[in-house]
Amino acid sequence: MEKKLRLAIQKSGRLSENSLDLIKQCGISYTQAFGKLKAEANNFPLEFLFLRDDDIPKYVANGIADIGIVGENVLLEKNEAVEEVLPLGFAKCRLSIAVPRDFSYNNIEDLNGMKIATSYPVILQKYLKENDVNAQIQEISGSVEIAPSIGLAKAVCDIVSSGSTLVSNGLKEVEVVFKSEAVLIAHPRLEEEQQQILSQLLFRIKAVRKAKQNKYILMNVPNKSIEKVIKLLPGMKSPTVMPLADEGWSSLHSVVQEDEFWKVIEQLQEQGAEGILVVPIEKMIV
Repeated sequence: MEKKLRLAIQKSGRLSENSLDLIKQCGISYTQAFGKLKAEANNFPLEFLFLRDDDIPKYVANGIADIGIVGENVLLEKNEAVEEVLPLGFAKCRLSIAVPRDFSYNNIEDLNGMKIATSYPVILQKYLKENDVNAQIQEISGSVEIAPSIGLAKAVCDIVSSGSTLVSNGLKEVEVVFKSEAVLIAHPRLEEEQQQILSQLLFRIKAVRKAKQNKYILMNVPNKSIEKVIKLLPGMKSPTVMPLADEGWSSLHSVVQEDEFWKVIEQLQEQGAEGILVVPIEKMIV
């Protein structure tokens, strides 16, 4: 019987959508029956378990799942014995402390003596201790942002993405406690065959992530400016240069980090580059 790797994924929500999108970009297909909490890949030795995000670290630590995708905030809060394998670059957010908008906040010392409501007491307690703040933690689950308005606490410590939820509840963000993103975690003692499957999966994930960070660039360049343009492009290796039908011109192709490309676009145009195309890359093996 073929050995499979069991992957725990949040059963619903944005983290689930992003995780499954990554799996699809890795060329892995699967079929999930409606309402089922398990599924199998059709073309890769992978089995999916769809769980509550809070449960994923424990399932991986106990070996029920071999690997999992979970937010760093949940991983740190649960503090289970798992191996953090790879940051995945999505589901980025922050755990922040917020107070009522009309509260005159100057610095972290203003939190002394306050009652702070949160679903992340472990992370918050560590942060308060590191900053010598003596505050009372009120642990609650869900709807943390309403705590000040109902008199449960004076401040909150909750996950923030855009900040719109805080604003709509009359709160303002004053301290960032922890920055989080999705990470791939693994049971610390995988069997050799499972480790090999994980290595194959990591190879695909890294190829997809590398592709997202880079773009394929094509441009027409006067031959007299080719050397200067090449120096401007921080590409992988020497770019490809091919002569055009118009004498004195060449087509230059390269792979560059998108952020770096936008920094030099004006300089490229100053050297006569034109007809510039920026093309997405689906996979990138280096």
